[in-house]
Amino acid sequence: MILDKVNTPDDLKVLSIPEMETLADEMREIIIKKVNKTGGHFGPNLGIVEATIALHYVFNSPVDKIIYDVSHQCYPHKILTGRKEGFLYPEKYLKYTGYTAPEECEHDFFKVGHTSTSVSLATGVAKARDLKDEKGNVIALIGDGSLSGGEALEGLDNAAVLGSNFIVVVNDNDQSIAENHGGLYDNLKLLRETDGKAQCNFFKSLGFDYVLVKEGNNIEKLIEAFKSVKDSTHPVVVHICTQKGKGCKAAEENREGFHWILPGALDNNQSCGMEESYTSITREYILNKAKQDKTVIAVNAGTPGVFGFDKEFRAQMGKQYLDVGIAEEHAVACASGLATNGAKPIFAVMSSFVQRTYDQMSQDLCLNNSPITMLVYWGGISGADATHLCTFDIPLISNIPNMVYLAPTNKEEYLKMLDWSVEQTEHPVAIRVPMCGLNSTGLEDTTDYSILNKFKVISKGEKVAILGLGNFFGLAKEVEEALDFNATLINPLFMTGLDIELLEELKKDHSLVITLEDGELDGGFGEKIARFYGNSDMKVLNYGAKKEFTDRAPLDELYQRYHLTKEQIVDEIRACIS
Repeated sequence: MILDKVNTPDDLKVLSIPEMETLADEMREIIIKKVNKTGGHFGPNLGIVEATIALHYVFNSPVDKIIYDVSHQCYPHKILTGRKEGFLYPEKYLKYTGYTAPEECEHDFFKVGHTSTSVSLATGVAKARDLKDEKGNVIALIGDGSLSGGEALEGLDNAAVLGSNFIVVVNDNDQSIAENHGGLYDNLKLLRETDGKAQCNFFKSLGFDYVLVKEGNNIEKLIEAFKSVKDSTHPVVVHICTQKGKGCKAAEENREGFHWILPGALDNNQSCGMEESYTSITREYILNKAKQDKTVIAVNAGTPGVFGFDKEFRAQMGKQYLDVGIAEEHAVACASGLATNGAKPIFAVMSSFVQRTYDQMSQDLCLNNSPITMLVYWGGISGADATHLCTFDIPLISNIPNMVYLAPTNKEEYLKMLDWSVEQTEHPVAIRVPMCGLNSTGLEDTTDYSILNKFKVISKGEKVAILGLGNFFGLAKEVEEALDFNATLINPLFMTGLDIELLEELKKDHSLVITLEDGELDGGFGEKIARFYGNSDMKVLNYGAKKEFTDRAPLDELYQRYHLTKEQIVDEIRACIS
């Protein structure tokens, strides 16, 4: 294998073009095998193999700094920078994270997993180089889908006027996670069709020099292009046209489904399937609601697969579906505008990406009290990479005035909350879609959610009250059943306010209140309860996640660390009231 000879980028520099082409085939083979075993980003990595080889052949990393956007295409880079064991040997498949990570290797400069960031990061790196009178190339690699994000446009606008070496490699595979959306993509298409000669050129209009590599999977042509811009004294864009999923027939034919795969997807020749779940019932609800009401519109920011918004769903929704590209900030502001003018937007977003929308939630949405419905997916403690943690949404969302943030515990509550939110016109409403398996009581939920901050008492006891929020209501119930006395079990439902009447009532015959929340404690739900009881004799124990960035830590390990097991909680309750 040629790969046996390549342990650092320097080893590439003695290879011939045919040898590098063989190396590309070998790299694809191990990426396909590894990702099919572990799951992960599939199509983007297969498409960028030749470009990665050419970049490391021409440039001198880490003196020349290659900065990746979102890291969806960093696997080939990892293979060439001393981490190939993580792709060759099954027992080491999980040794390295799926994203760039400076602690792993000197060739990585940032931990990144959110999109549209590379140009801004690289602009800062290049400016610091210039301040220190240093040399070296700074290369920002960004995909065409990521160009739809606001930060990418801000970064390009500023990078264009650096007046020094700055290279943007635009990896254009004519695809975001799903299809691209936005006017920019007409220009990329025009540039592809005219071999880069069209007078209308977005990058040139900003001030960049421009080079097109139509055959973006041709190592020889890529090397020629990169050599032509190496050590450039001004900003330049190298626009490369690659094939997403190259080398795997299933991924080439189903580029959306194989952007990211679960383990074993290739064994069944299929991508992530749809089972009965909160995702599927949401999909069904929106489809039915849209048929009944032409003002209902589903909005998402470039990640439709997370929510089950597949091609069939999008086709059925027609103009009542809006994908704004990878632009969560715009999605929130646009949804506010939709609601203000009489539409009923349902904005679906992954918890980790809520962080990108904070200013728009505060100013464009909540300050204007626009009645949108925001569905927050995957919120909770998990074993995810540090770049995709979903533990921060409760503090972020629940402390903005006018926002109503709801935490359903079962199917019936969820659908009732969803329908109430879509039809009401008083508040912006967010609903934390449960992460656990679908739980159905079989009983109609008769709660009137227009009466805000009214908690639901499930069973009345004494001494101890246990408030189990959303995902952790099941754990709260287990704790209540494990105690040797009758405790009060409460389903709070609301994360943005307190049931003052109920909390006051608990003072009469309770001495301890327990809160359980599947998220960060600092600024979270439990702290609101503790603050309420701060000037009383009531003791409060808050259970949830610490304020920290975890990275692929096993969930059971995190539950132990945070004292979130039934046994730990029961022991601490007994110790507290004894």
